[in-house]
Amino acid sequence: MTPQRSACIRTAAAVAAAAILAACASAGPSATAWPASEPARNAAVEFERDRAAILAMAGDYHVRFDFIETVPLASGYQLKDRKISGGDEVVRVIEDRGDFISLQHILVVGADDKKFAIKHWRQDWAYEPKEVLTFVGGATWTMRPASAGERRGRWSQTVYQTDDSPRYGALAAWSHEDGVSEWAGPRAWRPLPRRDQTTRDDYHAVDAINRHVITPGGWAHEQDNTKLALNGPPHALVREVGVNTYERSESFDVAIAEDYWAKTKDFWATVRAEWSRMEEEHQTFGLTVQGEPEALYAPLMELAEAVAEGKTPLPDAQAAARLKIAELTTATPKPLEQPAPTASRRAPVRRSASISPMEPSPCSTVSTGRFTQSAAGVSKAASC
Repeated sequence: MTPQRSACIRTAAAVAAAAILAACASAGPSATAWPASEPARNAAVEFERDRAAILAMAGDYHVRFDFIETVPLASGYQLKDRKISGGDEVVRVIEDRGDFISLQHILVVGADDKKFAIKHWRQDWAYEPKEVLTFVGGATWTMRPASAGERRGRWSQTVYQTDDSPRYGALAAWSHEDGVSEWAGPRAWRPLPRRDQTTRDDYHAVDAINRHVITPGGWAHEQDNTKLALNGPPHALVREVGVNTYERSESFDVAIAEDYWAKTKDFWATVRAEWSRMEEEHQTFGLTVQGEPEALYAPLMELAEAVAEGKTPLPDAQAAARLKIAELTTATPKPLEQPAPTASRRAPVRRSASISPMEPSPCSTVSTGRFTQSAAGVSKAASC
């Protein structure tokens, strides 16, 4: 091949390649360059959109709790059976200060002709908080400071148990992209959920990602969970996916829950104030009891019931609640005995305060009085 012919071939190939590239570029969708930086959000508009999403979680719902283990992470681990349960629940706004919204969940349980209300979990939302309540293990919580950059445009969600004692908290921004409003907190430890606490002894804490999304029929609480065993260095047993759906419902008597709350709200306001005082006065605080603190929540639930039934005057119940909380809380928490799995139950093993002990979920129930009637239904609904 002559040098001239070779040069012509190379030129023709280059021209053809350029033509092909031009044709591909014109045939595909037009490319949009990423902006050098995100355009500034309209803070006032986004704030109202966030508030609307949070307030949209209030209502009357039929709830379905669905948990399935998906990926074994420990050698020899066998996936456990899927757990599906459900119930009726009302969610009410009990406080709204604009940048702070508190949502109280109340279950309606029992046989058709004997239904009654049980105070369930609570979720508090705070806009751009200066600190966030964080579970650090050892029945201990700390108020973690949030810098101006960390909290800008973000909401903290803090979850509380049935007795209004804290459970866990996180800080994240609401997203409203693609027509969907959702909030997803960062991965964080939380205590063992009651749905497993009463049936298992092979793990002690959950490393979880928590998401809330508003849906056409209500909202959903999604969880990406890793179950951790803490007997020895923490190690993961299995992944779990949880999807709790709240579908609006008119099929149950919401007046049962509303009547209970009307009769007990002043009592529970006193209890909340005691926990709020702990959060405000102490950087770190905790419980003096390990594991499921029935010694704390059972008396408080019974006091509320006594107030609702007119058996105990409100001031007496409030005073008793303050004493009980003071008795079982401390501003100087110490490492507690961490149960370790055995073939039957658990033997005590010393752990540091950075290791999560077993705790009830906000879906705990008490085992005394009329609450015994709800044991089957509510313990299955231990989902938060």
